[in-house]
Amino acid sequence: MVAKSAKQEIGQRFLVAFRDAGAAEVAPDILLDAATLLDLYGEDIRARAYLATDPVRGEVVLRPDFTVPVVQAHMDGGAEPARYCYLGEVFRKQDHGDTRPEHPRDNEYLQAGFEVFARDPEADAEVFALFHRLLSPYGLDAAMGDMDILLDAIRALPVSDARRAALLHHVWRPIRFARLIARFSAPVEARDLPTSPAPWTGLRTGSEMEARIATLEAEPDAAPLPAIWRDRLMRLFAIDAPAPLALEQLRALALEIPQIAEAVERLAARLDQLAARGVDPAAIHFAASHGRETMEYYDGMTFTFTAPQHPGWPPIASGGRYDALTAQLGRGRAIPAVGGIIRPGLVAELEASC
Repeated sequence: MVAKSAKQEIGQRFLVAFRDAGAAEVAPDILLDAATLLDLYGEDIRARAYLATDPVRGEVVLRPDFTVPVVQAHMDGGAEPARYCYLGEVFRKQDHGDTRPEHPRDNEYLQAGFEVFARDPEADAEVFALFHRLLSPYGLDAAMGDMDILLDAIRALPVSDARRAALLHHVWRPIRFARLIARFSAPVEARDLPTSPAPWTGLRTGSEMEARIATLEAEPDAAPLPAIWRDRLMRLFAIDAPAPLALEQLRALALEIPQIAEAVERLAARLDQLAARGVDPAAIHFAASHGRETMEYYDGMTFTFTAPQHPGWPPIASGGRYDALTAQLGRGRAIPAVGGIIRPGLVAELEASC
């Protein structure tokens, strides 16, 4: 067991490095308003958040992550460009079931983070290269993905707007997404949806339920997703190789899905930028499906650094691009943004095991 003081010491080391990289230190509240934030995290974090009810504030949540409150604070009055760093605890339920496991994961742990708000085409490379440099002594495996490529591929599918919206919504849930693809690839039988004089009940509003019923009634008229497009999408999701080889495969697939070509070339430029910063692209593993089970606010590059000697551990570090999140919290304003976090507690355990 590594002492909390040792974890804090390592966290402070990363915090100093982030400040040296030009970031201003911030300290978001630990107790946050739940209504605005939980919808932005996605189903996984919502299910693992610690919620409480305050008689004045309403529903509140113990801070499950730093990025969303940092973005919220920046969009409320931050200048651009801006760089922020932080160190503090986050709180998430980890273990399922009714009994405590023999080796429980921490429900409270430190995050040290670095966030960049800038219209700089090299911001992705800046963040990844910084994390790569800080973590290079630990022999970690670096992996990268790009949600932008997947989202563009889904937008290219010859399906109805309603089906496209459903696929975009569920891309972060691989099992549900696969079921939707299978369903949309076959003809749909008409449903008998009788009207009823009973009042609407449930969590959805009447207009939301009416819209859902209209979508179901239109389903039989929708043409099935052509098999060739399903094959293209599955081949894209299956790309998993060292970054230079993955780039070749993506460029070949872009000949069949031209809508992803621009995002693929942005990936190529990012790899060149990393090489110019001393990071070997061949040492980065690129997986097209990387990031599909993480925060739902990522909409561009995603990355993780994992410990190969501890396959059961969560990532030592993770991050990505989240441009759309700034638009959601900016009330009409938006700025490109990218960042990531390191878990000092896991780094402390790595150092203790050496």
